[in-house]
Amino acid sequence: MPPRGVKKGTKRARQYEHIKKSEKEAGRSEDRAEEIAARAVNKEKARSGESKTSSRSSRRGSSASSRGGKRSGSGPGGRTREQLYNDAKKFGIEGRSKMSKSQLQRAVARKADEGQRRATPPVVVAPARAADPHSVPPAPRRPAQN
Repeated sequence: MPPRGVKKGTKRARQYEHIKKSEKEAGRSEDRAEEIAARAVNKEKARSGESKTSSRSSRRGSSASSRGGKRSGSGPGGRTREQLYNDAKKFGIEGRSKMSKSQLQRAVARKADEGQRRATPPVVVAPARAADPHSVPPAPRRPAQN
């Protein structure tokens, strides 16, 4: 449900649903996705002057829509444990509930690498072709001097 003051069918309601869906796909829980979406919509409303009151921090900096996810999953901590756990669940990693964040990072990375190796076809090297008769021949090699 969109935040208070956002009517159904409006641009902000569609924005809320889109952000919520994206956050869930990124591995966040339903509650966390709703919270993030509501905060983003409220901040956009404050920026564009649609809300009665707004904090100074809501009006400063680049908006979430213009950043386009540039800061998502970045920073010193990387992805959250919750995101990693949800990825581990998708990959079917056993024992994930007892794993620490660093263990989840390694397990998810390992599974992702396995998936990449399976999805990538083997490299086939084409046989050497006969030299072009019109090309310049290579210079003759001199025997090595000892």
